[in-house]
Amino acid sequence: MESSRQPAASNSQLSRVRAIFFDAGNTLVFADRSKTLAPLTSRGITVSELQIHAAERAARHHRDANAAAHADNPDLQYWHVYHRELLGPSADDALIDELVAAARNSQNWSVPLPNAREILSGLRKNYRLAVISNSDGSIGRLFERLGLADLFETITDSGNVGVQKPHPEIFHAALRSLNVPAEENLYIDDVYSIDYIGATNAGMQALLFDPYGTYANNGIPRITCLEDLESQLKPSQI
Repeated sequence: MESSRQPAASNSQLSRVRAIFFDAGNTLVFADRSKTLAPLTSRGITVSELQIHAAERAARHHRDANAAAHADNPDLQYWHVYHRELLGPSADDALIDELVAAARNSQNWSVPLPNAREILSGLRKNYRLAVISNSDGSIGRLFERLGLADLFETITDSGNVGVQKPHPEIFHAALRSLNVPAEENLYIDDVYSIDYIGATNAGMQALLFDPYGTYANNGIPRITCLEDLESQLKPSQI
């Protein structure tokens, strides 16, 4: 994963944190593009890193601007917009549907964030760690295969809860799993209208993980790499 390193946001918005929840996809684990883009490569179509990053930004901006219209299935809508942006408005509908299905299969997300275990192990010395993810009920097994599951006390998967972020119930279920007051939990996530809004509406604190600079000019609390996370927490918490 490539990113343009930018200064970390101010830590003034964070208060006491006892537990840190992480999103899964596009935060701790990333798509194996040999699988998610297989419908393209099988047709001899190639896309560049610049196109991929532009599609990521466009899909997030579109999702944020149309949150109410797609509240029933935000994940499905996100991936449709992403692939339309990646391939252009004239792309074949059947190809788009094939790409969306590949992107939404958790088994195709098998590339961990570089140094994820080292970073999480360091945080675990001072904070309780857990996961909240919109997925298909398989995130726990995926993290086991990646050798990361033991770092988290709980993994809350929308496929098991029955509702997707930003629905409050998935956040409430996650909070119950740790039994820590909502305001003392921090959620690290990547889409403002799905993750950040959902978490803060549930009473949690939140930071956007934004390696592609989607929210660079929005004034939203953000980090561009997980190595910056501890600098966002008050020194007395570490």
